Amino acid sequence: MLTDFPKIRPELPAEYAAIYALHYKSNREGGTSAASLSQRMESWMHKKTALYGTGNKTLEIGAGTLNQLPYEKPEIYDVVEPFTELYENAPEKEKVRKFYSDISEIPLTENYDRITSVATFEHILNLPEVVANSALLLNSDGMLLAAIPNEGTFLWKLGYKLTTGIEFRLKYGLDYSVLMNYEHVNTADEVEQVLQAFFKKTTCSVFGLNKKIGFYRFYVCNQPDKTKAENYLKKLHLK
Repeated sequence: MLTDFPKIRPELPAEYAAIYALHYKSNREGGTSAASLSQRMESWMHKKTALYGTGNKTLEIGAGTLNQLPYEKPEIYDVVEPFTELYENAPEKEKVRKFYSDISEIPLTENYDRITSVATFEHILNLPEVVANSALLLNSDGMLLAAIPNEGTFLWKLGYKLTTGIEFRLKYGLDYSVLMNYEHVNTADEVEQVLQAFFKKTTCSVFGLNKKIGFYRFYVCNQPDKTKAENYLKKLHLK
């Protein structure tokens, strides 16, 4: 399964590329009715993440607009986010100790109690590399907390088609599925398999009935397999 990575993102048609940045920022800030509804539903992921180990030394992967921080009570809080324009004017910015554009920039001497990610792992082309690095950056008793949309299931697709999809078509006259296929390169099942590859213990809870009938999943990953993570990264860098 790990050999399927890194993924290749499909090319975004010109008419989508023209409105991509504006739509993405508006969607993250809840600038439309559908985005606002989506944010209220997504609060489940933020709240679940904050339940585990709040107040310890934390690294958040894919911090975006720093919308996880209002749920946290950080002592030390670092973030990985390549798009500085997303957080440059965020009121929570002063709570962050260090900003990184990529997890590979972080020295292994930084040992975290928890590494978190909310609605990010579905976007990452080189997900195994990111998760392997996370395993190495955690204390031996640390945990990786990953909240993701239930991508790849019927209910998730139906949910966005009947909300953001309708709004997007009315505003731009375009099919929102094209944008989702561009953004979400990993299904929820693929994310789970990558997490299980580098952590000896993973538990999943669902916002819904089960993994097949739900909107979101939340994973708590314990016991990082540092040897496996090191070996994977060594092989990767030898290619």
